[in-house]
Amino acid sequence: MTEQTLPEPYQGLGGRALTSALIAREVPPSCHPLGERNKLVMAVGLFAGTPFPCSGRLSIGAKSPLTWGIKESNVGGTVGWKLARLGLKALVFEGRPLNGEIFILRLNAEGQELLPGDEYKKLGTYRLAEDLHKKYGPRVGLLAIGPAGEMQLSSAGVAATDIQGTPCNYAGRGGMGAVLGSKGLKAVVIDDQHAKEEINFHDRKRFMEIARNFTAKLRETKKELREYGTAVEVAMSNEFGYLPTRNFRTGRFEKIQGLTGETMHDLIKSRGGRLSKPCMPGCPIKCSNVYPDAKGNPLTSSLEYETIVLLGANCGIDDLDAVAEMDRLCDDYGLDTMEMGAAIGVAMEAGLLPFGDAAQAIALLKEIPAGTPLGRIIGNGAEITGRVFGVRRVPTVRGQGMAAYDPRGIKGIGVTYMSSPMGADHTAGCAMPGRTGFDASKTYEILKPDGQEELSLDLQVMVTVFDALGLCFFIGLSPETIRTLADLHQARYGPDMTFDDLIAMARQTLKIEHLFNLRAGLAPVQHLPEFFETERLEPHQVVFDVPFETVWDHILKNLDVPHK
Repeated sequence: MTEQTLPEPYQGLGGRALTSALIAREVPPSCHPLGERNKLVMAVGLFAGTPFPCSGRLSIGAKSPLTWGIKESNVGGTVGWKLARLGLKALVFEGRPLNGEIFILRLNAEGQELLPGDEYKKLGTYRLAEDLHKKYGPRVGLLAIGPAGEMQLSSAGVAATDIQGTPCNYAGRGGMGAVLGSKGLKAVVIDDQHAKEEINFHDRKRFMEIARNFTAKLRETKKELREYGTAVEVAMSNEFGYLPTRNFRTGRFEKIQGLTGETMHDLIKSRGGRLSKPCMPGCPIKCSNVYPDAKGNPLTSSLEYETIVLLGANCGIDDLDAVAEMDRLCDDYGLDTMEMGAAIGVAMEAGLLPFGDAAQAIALLKEIPAGTPLGRIIGNGAEITGRVFGVRRVPTVRGQGMAAYDPRGIKGIGVTYMSSPMGADHTAGCAMPGRTGFDASKTYEILKPDGQEELSLDLQVMVTVFDALGLCFFIGLSPETIRTLADLHQARYGPDMTFDDLIAMARQTLKIEHLFNLRAGLAPVQHLPEFFETERLEPHQVVFDVPFETVWDHILKNLDVPHK
């Protein structure tokens, strides 16, 4: 283990901008994602450790075993904040253990130590967190993998603990847990109790003023998220007609009432659960929750839109308790709930189990930590599941399962799926209804192809700014917010960073991600699976019809990526 000052090429970068710059510069694009030449980078955002709300997200980047391209997945919880308090900008993991050993990395104010971790082999993240908290104290933050990460399954994520110490926040997308498992790391223990690092500000008074005003605004404008969590979107997506149902066959689920945010709200309230809680220090939105079982015992935290839709409607399941149980299993095994929802939907398409059978879906998930052949197939995601069982309807891009938005019914997100270097990841550029790009005077209709490539790229750039700063984009994805963030950056670091500079940093990050993928042999812009272009989506009878060439030309020309 070595500790060093952030090298010159990476100065001024944080979060995704730092992870992608380091991977692009130091990882051979042709390397095997689970081999010794790949690196896994964990980087805090540029506002980590400060009082600005929702600024503690941690970026985790590597070459992905799922997409085989560059990948960044970020996560909330306490870990980003705690790493910043220890004065750490990034952790970089490289090489492979010689004899299959696993380790625990412990970080505190005195330094770091790598400890044997064989006693924790095959533990789920809940038991692991319990044991590590007993050993190192209840206040430490944890980053951990479950059995799926140890087996290096490409759907494995990295769990992060929340304020209560529960390992329920996930850097789920892209198989980062498999890469961490390939490095022999079972967990990172972050003890900041005696941290001596002080956050310095160029203009502390101005920073605090911006932070206070922004916090007050979020408390006022995010009441619905605080009351219903991200599940507030379930009924809306169903009404708009882009809710993935039965392996992306239709855009509405006839049994949606069993899955809505209102239903979840009522169940949590009647069972004595917790409707609203923050996942990280300083979050006034508090969109997380604690969902209890029928006896009032905590079952999972937090139950969110993507999980509800992909493990629910996408599998024909309308039982919120069953979805919550699957969410808990995925968290414990160390799996991305989105990828698992897509994979189980494909398995249902193949006839391994019927749509709507929650008991068999739960049994299928339990195959994964057992290491059975079927479990390993499902644990490697929807693309592998489809290939093994000969399924044509496989909703993936770059090998990654789609998020919970059918691209025929919300075409801007479809453009993001096909054009982002991250694969089918809605958070890379979430073109929700009513959302605009840099020109607020331009509007976009979700069912029409016109201008969707422009909207998607604008949002991809905005999201990359947020990812570099370590921010949750629930604070408001807009040019107005980014102008506030530029003022905040000046108050934190000095007057050098303007709005245009933040945008330029984000564009450069996207460019180097595309260039990495090109050098890895991946086409910079992907087609969506064929059935999205040929099968009409009910209820609006639409196909995905944004021209491939239009997307290609707009995205890559505007990012100055050579592609001829």
